[in-house]
This record gives sequence, structure tokens and C-alpha cells, in this order.
Amino acid sequence: MTRNLLLDSGLDLFVSKGYATTTVDDIASAAGTTRVTFYAYFPSKVDLMKALISERLNPALDRVPSAEYGSTARELVSVIEDGSRERIRAWLAATAQRWTTIRPYTTTAFEAAAVDPEIRALFGEWLDETSRDIEDGLDLADRFPAGTRHFRSVLAMTELDHVARNWAPGQWGVDHEDMLDVLTESWSALVGRR
Repeated sequence: MTRNLLLDSGLDLFVSKGYATTTVDDIASAAGTTRVTFYAYFPSKVDLMKALISERLNPALDRVPSAEYGSTARELVSVIEDGSRERIRAWLAATAQRWTTIRPYTTTAFEAAAVDPEIRALFGEWLDETSRDIEDGLDLADRFPAGTRHFRSVLAMTELDHVARNWAPGQWGVDHEDMLDVLTESWSALVGRR
């Protein structure tokens, strides 16, 4: 229970105050405990951020542990292997339904990556894991020249990450359905069937 309180308090403070300005003492105090207790559960603020990603963000995105890459989303691999516009759109729509849940984690990780080299490396690894799922799907489908698959995967995931962290209804002049249509069109061109 104390560990979960520390995770909850850490995320709340990272969102409201910012990762860089939130201290271990802030997190411990918000959780109703002490710095000593914080360190009993997490060696550092970075370790708390790592736990937020592995224990909360990955499950929210249906990512499961993978010996090869750290984590994987098997459904994404399957969708990309299929490559149809319909499956891509359905997957993007389901993912968009989770944005409210995942946004505090991804926004905090993105901000933390700007100021903390360890988090930058962690966030980069996490984005690589998600890009690898797309690349694996392209490899299974043997679609597009092999030398372009990784780059296509990085482009698709970077685009999705940016939209997921920043889009809101009416933002950029598009409603939810238009946003999904344009995102699907882009993903279909990058990684879908031709």
C-alpha cells in the first residue's frame, strides 16, 4: 500500500509540479510518509519513474514482458502484419481511447527525459520497444524493403506518441474522427498494405 501511495503521489506531483522540480521529499510528504520510507521502496526518483512505466504504463497499453526487447504489444505486431487500413484504424481508435489514462505517464516521461539522462535512455528504450513491434509486424509480412522497415517504424511510433501526448478535441482544427482518419492514412502509407 505504501509503495502504491508513493507511485500515485509521484505521478500526481510530476504532472502538477513537473518532474524536474519534484523532490523525493515532496513525494514522501504527499504520500504521508518520510524520505527514509521512500528510499526503502525506491533507490531514487528515477527508479520511481521506471516503476511507473513498467508497472502502470505498459499494462495500460497491453504491453507484456519480452525477453528479446523488454516489452511487446502482441496485438500491434499482428495488426501491422495484417496491414489493412481497417485493422490499423481499429487499433489506433482503441489506443486513442486510452490516451486520457496514459497521457500523465507519457507526458511525464517525455518531460523527465529532457532533464535526466537516465530517463532519456529509458524513454528511448521504451520507444524502441514499441517501434520494434511495428518492425516485427513488417518483417512477418515481408512488406517494404527490409532496410526501410526500422525507419518506417520509428516514424509511425514518433508520430503516434506526439499525437497521443498533445491532441485534444478541437486541437489542430480536427475532431476525434478526423484525427483518427488522418492518423490512419499516415500509418497506412508508412506501414500498411499497398
